[in-house]
Amino acid sequence: MDLKEIQNLIKFVSNSGVAEVKLETGDIKITIRTTLEGNTPDITYVQQAPMAQALPASAPVAAPQAQAAPVAAAAPAENANYITVKSPMIGTFYRKPAPDKPMFVEVGSAIGKGDVVCVIEAMKLFNEIESEISGKIVKILVDDMSPVEFDQPLFIVDPS
Repeated sequence: MDLKEIQNLIKFVSNSGVAEVKLETGDIKITIRTTLEGNTPDITYVQQAPMAQALPASAPVAAPQAQAAPVAAAAPAENANYITVKSPMIGTFYRKPAPDKPMFVEVGSAIGKGDVVCVIEAMKLFNEIESEISGKIVKILVDDMSPVEFDQPLFIVDPS
């Protein structure tokens, strides 16, 4: 598999809307992960399996890697004191405890340590996600009823 084919595969996966694709062909293993915002490639790993030929013990085997540029740009200096609340699990993000109930938090809401900020459904279990910090919600990064990945940013909080 040459570089052009790998680039075409990355473009195809990023446009398809899937979060992750793993491909193994012969001696090449490729994993392509995309983010949910914009479906752009996050990191792409290309690993070639060791060859059958014996190498001298002093020659380390280096696996070729191709990495796409990180999607998240560096935060502006004014946002340096903000804290990001991240998802502790994979599941479906809900901003309300029930469809007929109000949202847990809105932009501008003051939260305290231990306050429930959202619910993540994983395997038919609804897990309340509690804040580990006190502060004010600056931005909500995920839409209600959207799938989330482990360690995906959910909220930006101003702790001051």
